[in-house]
Amino acid sequence: MRTILLLVSMTLFLHSGEADVIIKRLEDNLRGKNAYAKIEMAVQTKRHSRTMVIESWSEGKKKNFTKILSPSRDAGITFLSLGNQMWQYIPKIERTIKIPPSMMLQSWMGTDFTNDDMVKQSSISDDYNARIVDKKGSIVTVELTPKASAAVVWGKIVSKVDTRTYTQIEDVFYDDRGEKVRLMRYSGVRQYDGHFVTTTMVMTPLDPVKQGNRTTIRVKDMQFDRGVDSSYFTKSALKRYSI
Repeated sequence: MRTILLLVSMTLFLHSGEADVIIKRLEDNLRGKNAYAKIEMAVQTKRHSRTMVIESWSEGKKKNFTKILSPSRDAGITFLSLGNQMWQYIPKIERTIKIPPSMMLQSWMGTDFTNDDMVKQSSISDDYNARIVDKKGSIVTVELTPKASAAVVWGKIVSKVDTRTYTQIEDVFYDDRGEKVRLMRYSGVRQYDGHFVTTTMVMTPLDPVKQGNRTTIRVKDMQFDRGVDSSYFTKSALKRYSI
């Protein structure tokens, strides 16, 4: 019995180590040292639909600057994420707002993404423990559960990763009661500067009240490791680059 328990423990440890490597390679592939992206984000609800064009600049895990280009009513709104903190600049009222922790689960710009998604987009390996729950060829399913010290909003995330390109196929998000909350599907893998990127992402909420809602992201341009001006990652950038 002791031998069997030891073998089981060793297998779980190896799978845990392999899962950590997969998530690390996934993050490195999606992030690079620095990155620029131009995307189109289409929001569909029961009552309306709209499309935004957005640019973003990032450096490492903790720095991100985002600017909305269109539609005209939202053009010039900017966001800055530094670590776990987030600020928004609204040009129409010429005001910078710090997003408090109590608002991190609220919708980002009326989409199916949250403010927390924008802050925690590159810190999965820091905030979650990973273990492999299934393997089918190159497709590995990894369960991510929060580390004890992590300030996260999800009870767990189950992610399917294609280890040929280290890109995601599907993410399922659960609340702290173990209920499925939303589903993210990825498609259209393309290479940019040696990094594999899924060019279409569809986020669907699973709450029956939000049935029919979805947010679709389409990548228009991506650049990796070409350098990003450090001035983007200061609070003064919110207003400066709003124009």
